[in-house]
Amino acid sequence: MSVPSVRGAIAARRIDPLAPGAPGLYADHLVRVVRDGPATQGASPRPIVRTEHFTLRRRGRRVELRHTLRPDRLDNDLAGLLADELFAPGWLSGSDVFERVFTGVVRSCVDGPLPAWTTFYDNTLARIRMHWQAPAPAGHSSIAGFAPVYRRALDLVGPGTVLDVGSCFGFLPLLLAGRERRTVIASDLSRGTMRLLRTVSRARGLALDALVCDASRVPLPDRAVDTVTVIHVLEHLEPRHGDTVVREALRLARRRVVVAVPYEDEPTAAYGHVRCFTPAGLKALGDRTGRPFSVADFHGGWLVLEPG
Repeated sequence: MSVPSVRGAIAARRIDPLAPGAPGLYADHLVRVVRDGPATQGASPRPIVRTEHFTLRRRGRRVELRHTLRPDRLDNDLAGLLADELFAPGWLSGSDVFERVFTGVVRSCVDGPLPAWTTFYDNTLARIRMHWQAPAPAGHSSIAGFAPVYRRALDLVGPGTVLDVGSCFGFLPLLLAGRERRTVIASDLSRGTMRLLRTVSRARGLALDALVCDASRVPLPDRAVDTVTVIHVLEHLEPRHGDTVVREALRLARRRVVVAVPYEDEPTAAYGHVRCFTPAGLKALGDRTGRPFSVADFHGGWLVLEPG
């Protein structure tokens, strides 16, 4: 189970998730997102579409979105909600717009940048743990879909330091850092998302660092950590790039590399996937490394490599 990738803007004007802003409002050069209320009634121009949770307008090149979401609904299932109501039907398109609208809904839902993101993280992590206690079918829920994946990753990661590559918002690194208070390094290409993760982890008192880098070129020495996790990353990469990421993970790990991928019949382009995996494909990937490995199925595929 995946949702559209929210990895931070790569356009010329990057997203700053912690930038100052007015209460109930997020605005940049492409989007303007407003929490619904009396001040937004009678807004113009005429709406393009009204959905259950959103009212969409355009003013020139700028997307204007009004929403009715409240803080208790603010979690990572927002990605699926945006996809279902606005992006899958074609009312909006493009990863940059998606990332900005997602950020805008979070920022406008709760006043103040850090309180907004803290609410988002707290709700998401609490609901992940809830699904651990009472598993439910994933359906359209990103949280329900990823909860068992995170649970298995936690079980496979041994003691010691951990590097997670392609961390996005960093839910897995936060869960890892909170378990046995271990030292964890998250990494992602998005500078804004890594800054956000550092800020949130400090607020939680966790030993978590965050690197801005490509997963195939991590600025750490050989055998720098005990375990490297590569969780739902490779489906976003072309095969050659993916193999390079796995080799880099093996260079960095002293004990274990844990890889997880979804199984799909076709790459889900809406989620940023560019390739599919099967058990045979995971075994072939393991064979290419020349290292001892095992392959297993659990809510997708798992490849566990021993650096040797």
